Amino acid sequence: MSLLLWSLIGLPLAAGALLALAGRRADRWAPLCAVAVAAATLGLATAAALRHPAVEAPLLAGLPFRLAVDGLSGVLVTTVTAVTLAVLLFSRAEFGADEARARFFGLMLLFAGSMLVTVTATTLPALLMGWEVMGATSWALIGYWWREPARTAAADTAFLTTRTADLGLYLAAGAALAAGPGTLALDGLARADEPWLSFVTAGVLVAALGKSAQLPFSFWLSRAMQGPSPVSALLHSAAMVVAGAYLLLRTGPLLDASGWGAEAAAWVGAATAVALGLVAVAQNDIKQLLAASTCAQIGFMVLAAGAGALTGGTLQLMAHAAAKSLLFLVAGAWLTAWGTQRLPALRGAARTHPVVGALCTVGALSLAGLPPLSLWAAKDVLLAGALEDSVRLYGAGLAAAVLSAVYSVKILWFVWDRPERRLREQEIPGGVVVPLALLAAACVALTPVAFPPVRDALTRYLGTGGQPAPHLWEFALSGALALAAAAVAWTWGRTRGARPLPLPSRVGRPVREWLGLERAAHALLVAPTLALARTAAAFDDKVLDRAVDALARGALGLARWTDRYAEGAVDGAVRGVATAARRLGRWARRPQTGQLHQYLAEAVAAFSAVALAITVVLVLVR
Repeated sequence: MSLLLWSLIGLPLAAGALLALAGRRADRWAPLCAVAVAAATLGLATAAALRHPAVEAPLLAGLPFRLAVDGLSGVLVTTVTAVTLAVLLFSRAEFGADEARARFFGLMLLFAGSMLVTVTATTLPALLMGWEVMGATSWALIGYWWREPARTAAADTAFLTTRTADLGLYLAAGAALAAGPGTLALDGLARADEPWLSFVTAGVLVAALGKSAQLPFSFWLSRAMQGPSPVSALLHSAAMVVAGAYLLLRTGPLLDASGWGAEAAAWVGAATAVALGLVAVAQNDIKQLLAASTCAQIGFMVLAAGAGALTGGTLQLMAHAAAKSLLFLVAGAWLTAWGTQRLPALRGAARTHPVVGALCTVGALSLAGLPPLSLWAAKDVLLAGALEDSVRLYGAGLAAAVLSAVYSVKILWFVWDRPERRLREQEIPGGVVVPLALLAAACVALTPVAFPPVRDALTRYLGTGGQPAPHLWEFALSGALALAAAAVAWTWGRTRGARPLPLPSRVGRPVREWLGLERAAHALLVAPTLALARTAAAFDDKVLDRAVDALARGALGLARWTDRYAEGAVDGAVRGVATAARRLGRWARRPQTGQLHQYLAEAVAAFSAVALAITVVLVLVR
């Protein structure tokens, strides 16, 4: 059992590291190797989801490294590995021989492996390890084309924004450590006492909201669109961006125990779903629309975590992963074929390539939440859970669901509309249809008819047999509103010809620019930080530098005074001693004649005289 889990996380991490380090020498066989590893990892993930293995390794004293697969993480490891396989199949067809394919596929496997560590971690140290590697590899993948400054700047923005929020996880770990032993396990966080419990909750919330691009951190996801389309497909659907929502679903008891965390999470999720839904409606760039819709759809998951609708949030995560990865890959195929991601320029693209257009339609209708496709069931299960918690929360979620239908239909309206002029035939990269078809099949397979967990969740809320159906009206209302919104958006587009439901100009511009969140971040965080840095630099220039200059001038003045007075006095004393020594030497040399025998005779005579004198004295004394 332990070997199964070690293999699940070790295989993609080891293969990814080897490919990334091999460099251009491995470009030829890197795609095939990566696809084979992804397929094997999917098999291991399926086995782990069925057998629920757990492993433990020593890390620090009393602080082991623990991983486990249970019901929730089992869903995640299967979803992550399945989407990774589809994305790598697409990348194998799209990335040509002139690209650094070994580096790309290696980083993608590292990214997927770190996500697997994140979702199977049962302690904060293990979670932090996966969390950090995932953030680093996402930076490298977004800036994959590193020779283009715009892409590296986008990677820096995404990395620094998420890193700022990640500090919350370190705050949570520190507070949990201070709270006492045993609280570093994710299921033990709720046992912390106040005030540590509030610190842990706040840290987890901030880290999760930043990683999942929820308000006010949403803008980094817009910049992340500079990366390759396969990166967006994996990052936005089943990997990094859903990691924060998963963490909140996993730590639901902590949110409840804090007394305020659950409500905060639910309302932030609802606000993001509504606000970023409006942003998605206002976009005319397909990748920006999909990015904004990612924030909105993950807002539903965060809402579910706060409302305690674990089943609905998990189903939303799975269905969103299939639909969003499909749509991002379709956008990537069209970008490769036509060299644009502007929706007006893609008018009629689905007519030119009907198979890809049909697959796009499946993903868009699923994203719209139209019955009976996958996201309809997921949204309504979590909205039913939200209704049990708060009517206002349910109303906000219902409004966001209506917006989902509008921006999804907006995509379909453009790509199926008749172009003003005949589109030039463009080749879709060969081999991309297979992964797109697999993801479209997943969207259909996650429907209540085909997927038993969805059917069971619906049974709970709709009742069975003679049991009452307390939420039947809610499901009917949600489905009817989604259908009505989709019909209105389609009709508006057909009659007005510009775009479905355009926003007023005074509202539209800031909404299209992601609510000015990046400018606000610059104004509230970057600008004050730079101003503080400039103040520090000015203090350094005007105070410290001047003090150093004054000290230097004082030292030079002291040196000159020393040279002029003290050193002169010392030199004079030394010269005086030398002069006196010379004079004494001359005096000592005066009686010297240079005749040694004469000096000896004089000494003998002197000593003899002294001896004679002493003898006489002694005789007289006697």
